[in-house]
Amino acid sequence: MLRRLHPDQPDSFAFTPANLDWAKGQIAKYPEGRQASAVIPLLWRAQEQEGWVTRPAIEEIARMLGMAYIRVLEVATFYFMFQLQPVGSVAHVQVCGTTSCMICGAENLIAVCREKIAPSAHAISADGKFSWEEVECLGACSNAPMVQIGKDYYEDLTAESFAGLLDAFARGEVPQPGPQSGRYASEPKGGLTSLKGKEASERHNGSVALALALGDTVARITGEAVPAAARPAAPKAEAAAGRPEGL
Repeated sequence: MLRRLHPDQPDSFAFTPANLDWAKGQIAKYPEGRQASAVIPLLWRAQEQEGWVTRPAIEEIARMLGMAYIRVLEVATFYFMFQLQPVGSVAHVQVCGTTSCMICGAENLIAVCREKIAPSAHAISADGKFSWEEVECLGACSNAPMVQIGKDYYEDLTAESFAGLLDAFARGEVPQPGPQSGRYASEPKGGLTSLKGKEASERHNGSVALALALGDTVARITGEAVPAAARPAAPKAEAAAGRPEGL
């Protein structure tokens, strides 16, 4: 699929001071001449900060890494995890539409998106809070149908429970990620058959509680909670031929 940058672009982009320190720390992980290896982490942090990857962000990252603009653009347009258009200010909903989820009711979730967010994918809701798209398999087939919102999976959804999730986000709440049907993780729908099953596996789901406690879910990433990294030496300018060194 051909992917292009959105026609409406902001005038400029700059990392927040904390995110800039973080970005320089990423660049410092690579030896001189290999700074281009940090292109994906920097693009991802730009998206976490702004919600989507803009042309000015691509230009700034190219400058920071000593890469040609076209090389960074190629990376941003190749990987579908990078949003190339504005997204909702509260949540961008990615609905899994691959086989397992489609069989289990993904079309009903898409219908909710069309009704409550916007008729078309990648359009923003009238209040500016939400956007949505259909995506390929997100790897949670045993909990189909499901959606990804921010960094979190919301699974075992029905049209009703999904609509309730969107209402909760609109009220400023962050619902508990994971199955919305009452079952734990991917346990059988009939419940666990071992008295020790839940106790033994519960610690593996601790990251969900930690992410909620930290607020590390749908919020924009300013970098304020990230320890400042050592500032690396400025990267070399890219070779005159326009080919990035080390990519």
